Amino acid sequence: MNYLSGTGLIGAVMTGVTLLRGSRDTKITWRSALAWVSWAISLSLAIGAVVDTRRARHGRPVSPDSPVYAKQQREQEKEAKRSAKVKPLKR
Repeated sequence: MNYLSGTGLIGAVMTGVTLLRGSRDTKITWRSALAWVSWAISLSLAIGAVVDTRRARHGRPVSPDSPVYAKQQREQEKEAKRSAKVKPLKR
């Protein structure tokens, strides 16, 4: 449920609703087709961001072209530094 309340996803859905209301009684022109294609791209990008965020939170690898990838890399570097600082116990 946490992922579904993302602003990108909510914005894409609201844009789709607005497009649907505006195109009910009009003919399909190249401009309206282009608007629907643009909306589909925006929706797919928002869904991809949700998927990448979920993967990163579960510790699974994220695609290098994702904005979440840089954050995941930083977290892995921090974890590597933390584990290098921990000294083994002497017996």
